[in-house]
Amino acid sequence: MKQFKAESKKLLDLVVNSIYTNREIFLRELISNASDAIDKRKFLSLTDASLDTDFCIELKPDKAARTLTVTDNGIGMDEKELENNLGVIAASGTERFKKEKGKETVEGLIGQFGVGFYSAFMVADKVTVVSRKIGEKTAHVWESDGSSGFEITEGDRAEAGTTVVLHLKEDGDENYSCYLESNHLKTLVKKYSDYIRYPIRMLLPKKAEGVEKGEVYELTDLNSMVPVWKKRKNELGESELDDFYMHTYHDFTPPILTIQTHIEGAVEYTALLYVPSEPAFDYYTKDYKRGLSLYCNGVLVMDVCSELVPEYLGFVRGVTDTPDLALNISRETLQHDRRLRAIATGLEKKILAELEKLKNTDREKYEKFFGAFGKALKFGAYDNYGINKDKLKDLLLYYSDAQKKNITLKEYCASLKEGEAITYACGETVEKIAMLPQLEALRADNRDVLYFTDVVDEFIARMLGEYDGHKFENVASGTVNGNAKADGHESLIKRIEEKLKGKAAVMPTDKLKSYPVCLAAKGDISLEMERVMSAMGGVVKAERVLQVNLTHPAIVALETADEDTFTDAVTVLYNEALLAEGYKTEPEFLSALNRIIVSGIGAAAPQVIEVEPIVVKKKTSTKSAGKSTKKPSQKSTAKKSVDGKTE
Repeated sequence: MKQFKAESKKLLDLVVNSIYTNREIFLRELISNASDAIDKRKFLSLTDASLDTDFCIELKPDKAARTLTVTDNGIGMDEKELENNLGVIAASGTERFKKEKGKETVEGLIGQFGVGFYSAFMVADKVTVVSRKIGEKTAHVWESDGSSGFEITEGDRAEAGTTVVLHLKEDGDENYSCYLESNHLKTLVKKYSDYIRYPIRMLLPKKAEGVEKGEVYELTDLNSMVPVWKKRKNELGESELDDFYMHTYHDFTPPILTIQTHIEGAVEYTALLYVPSEPAFDYYTKDYKRGLSLYCNGVLVMDVCSELVPEYLGFVRGVTDTPDLALNISRETLQHDRRLRAIATGLEKKILAELEKLKNTDREKYEKFFGAFGKALKFGAYDNYGINKDKLKDLLLYYSDAQKKNITLKEYCASLKEGEAITYACGETVEKIAMLPQLEALRADNRDVLYFTDVVDEFIARMLGEYDGHKFENVASGTVNGNAKADGHESLIKRIEEKLKGKAAVMPTDKLKSYPVCLAAKGDISLEMERVMSAMGGVVKAERVLQVNLTHPAIVALETADEDTFTDAVTVLYNEALLAEGYKTEPEFLSALNRIIVSGIGAAAPQVIEVEPIVVKKKTSTKSAGKSTKKPSQKSTAKKSVDGKTE
């Protein structure tokens, strides 16, 4: 028995117990190795037609023997290659073959590190390999339990190729018997090796006329071989791409956008990407996993590769297939090298270009997309200190007060004069923003206002600073609402400010119409930013300003109000301004409001005037000086005097 080298034994233990975290991928590795072996033979057949054959890979589970066999009709190995390739871990025949023939001429060979084979020992306590090399008459058998070493003897094989027999471990904490079940094997092939370019076959029961199910078996192809993303557009049916998406991602609704791209050059890759119509049910949770499925020549390497899309495009689904992939020895974790970054950069540019195209050619569909994923783009524009703001600013939509629809910043600025500001208002909803007092005067001046309904909107505006030479300006700032002069009302303004007890400064404004007051802020912190920071547990406060419309009747009436009424009125007016901006009112607001109402009702009620009662004495007839027998009519009903006696 030949021994593994000391370092090889350590590496084998690492492969079995550490590198591969998912046991079921052993089948992917063995099928990939078989595919590589066929690739090598197929390459040689280009100059030697006698080597061409019906290439395939065959799986054979045997429950009685407790073995799983993987067979290929590839190039095969002789005795020396069996020892070098399987006896020295991490010695890759594929890597040597590529060096000998040249990378450009031998594409699609992915067994670069020579350790995938040893993943078999995760599920098997003994592995037997029978191989016959092209051009050789003798086959050889390599056998090992993965720990004590290996043996190589002569064996029998009718044709060139390799057979790998896995003697599965007994069930215990792990269920190894599942790898003997045809249905489970079909599932694993579909998951990891569906797009291997050669048919993967297995004997499966067939329904035949006159016999019971299970009595007749036939070799059945388990894989589809040609990926949808590698088909030409003229080969695809109208709904095939949508069907692939809905089946793969379990979505009942077709995607809103499908993106196909193939890039050749320094880095080669093919991608099929989808933008869903609606967010996934867990999209806004921490459990959501963003990323694309990553394939290397049709072999699934990573089910979800987050490195391929930035976080703000995490809603994009799809696959990327590349032959130019830097892998570590497990094929499960990517090395972060320039090729991976180049693919990710290319995909990001392509997705953004397609979204821009959709916005310009099908606005209705783009607005539907933005309604579903606009927040993701907005956070992408703000995140990481605004590094992506210039990429995304023209994809953002905001509701226009004047146009009553969503527009871009570019569309808003098209009607602005040179140096005119981009005016915006913040609030929870379009309906609430539309009721802000500040908008009334701006509408009268035919000035449009953008509605910022997401918490990140104003932060983006601050991050951008300006757009196309136009600065951003909040309607709830002193600049927008004007700086009117007090004109003899200085004492009134000072008196109001004293009643507010430092809650806000007081300034006159000429930018209000039917409203008496509004709340604004001065300085770098706006009212909206204060609310956002407060919701996040921050203690940042805006410098509040109560702007007063000196011509409004409510303010004019304050000039002659008594002290108690003045105090209550200021409380009500300030809380009115708070309400308009979406703040909670103060505890004293309702009491003050009720006193104002009662006072107002009392002043408006008609006065009650007390009048002396009129006593009317009835004349007595001489004929009826005694007891009267005539009943009084309704019009001459007897009256009562003040003392209650009938007169």
